[in-house]
Amino acid sequence: MASKAPTASAEGDIDITEVMARIPHRYPFLLVDRAEDYVANQSIVGVKCVTVNEPFFQGHFPNYPVMPGVLIVEALAQTGAVLMSKTLDVDVGGKAIFMMSIDGVRFRAPVRPGDVLRMPVEVVRHRGDVFKFKGKAMVGDKVAAEAEFAAMVVET
Repeated sequence: MASKAPTASAEGDIDITEVMARIPHRYPFLLVDRAEDYVANQSIVGVKCVTVNEPFFQGHFPNYPVMPGVLIVEALAQTGAVLMSKTLDVDVGGKAIFMMSIDGVRFRAPVRPGDVLRMPVEVVRHRGDVFKFKGKAMVGDKVAAEAEFAAMVVET
């Protein structure tokens, strides 16, 4: 069976096939289902459809499932990594994108099963293989979390 090349479903949109071609994360740690509004070297909006079947809900918390904040930040970072990978056309076979720093993290509202997490991420600075981002995790019009973070491309 031939492998499918990464595709964008519409101008600036990135489907799950391309997300998986751009970053190495897989179940249960892949936290971006698709991305929208990609603008090279500037911005992207990651999308995560949160379901009750997520493995972390078994223990966080059984009677009131809430997505762990650290995984919300990871979803923001993965969204930034997709933007970096596409902007730089990173070959994930020989390189990886690693987080360097996280600053100013604030959690504002819980993320629960059934929520659609939209993650607008903007490039604050970019020099070579290092990007600094500002991002928010939104559920509807509510900010669930926000952070600034940096990442870099490394040889693997």
